[in-house]
Amino acid sequence: MVTATPDARPRGTRLPRLARRRQLLGAAQEVFVAQGYHAAAMDEIAERAGVSKPVLYQHFPGKLELYLALLDEHAEALVRTVRDALESTTDNKQRVQAVIAAFYDFVAGEGEAYRLVFESDLRNVAPVRARVERTNQQCAEMIAQVIAEDTDAPPDEAHLLGMSLVGMAEVSARYWLSQHRAIPKDTAEKIIARLAWRGISGFPRTS
Repeated sequence: MVTATPDARPRGTRLPRLARRRQLLGAAQEVFVAQGYHAAAMDEIAERAGVSKPVLYQHFPGKLELYLALLDEHAEALVRTVRDALESTTDNKQRVQAVIAAFYDFVAGEGEAYRLVFESDLRNVAPVRARVERTNQQCAEMIAQVIAEDTDAPPDEAHLLGMSLVGMAEVSARYWLSQHRAIPKDTAEKIIARLAWRGISGFPRTS
C-alpha cells in the first residue's frame, strides 16, 4: 500500500490524453528529481499524479520509458533555448551573453529539470547517455557554426570551441546554483560571458 504524499493529486478526474500525459510527466519529474531514478517507484508517481498505476502504464510501459520521455522533453527545451539565444542578435558579444544566460535560465528553472539532463543517476545507461551527449553536441554545433562563419577556424576547432562554451556555461551555472545563488544571477552571467568573450573574440573575423 502506497501512502499518499501531501502533494498527491485527488483521483477521479477524467482528462484528455495529452493533458493526462502532461500531468503524469509533471508528477514523475517531482519524484525523479527528489529521489533519483533508482529510488523512484511507479506506485509513488501514480499516487502523486492522482491516478491508478494501470493508468500510468497505459501512457508509459515502464519507468525507463517515463524517464526518457522527461529527459527528451527537457533536453529539447535546452536546445531550443540555446538556438533562440543565438538567433536573438547578430552581435557576437551579445550572442555569447545570451548563450550563457540560456544555461543559467535552464538551471534556475522551476522543478529542477536540469538535474535530469546534467545530474542523472542513469548517465551510464546507453539511451540516457546518448540523449545527453546528443544535447551537448547539438548546442555545441550551433555555436560552432557561428564561429566557423565568422572566423578562419577550421570545423574541428570551431566545434571544440563550441563544446568548451557549452561546458563552461553548464558547469558554472550548476556551481552558481549549488552556492545558493550567492551572486545575483545577472551578475554571474555577465562574469562568465566576459570570460568567454575575451577568449572567443581573440579569433580574427573573416569579414
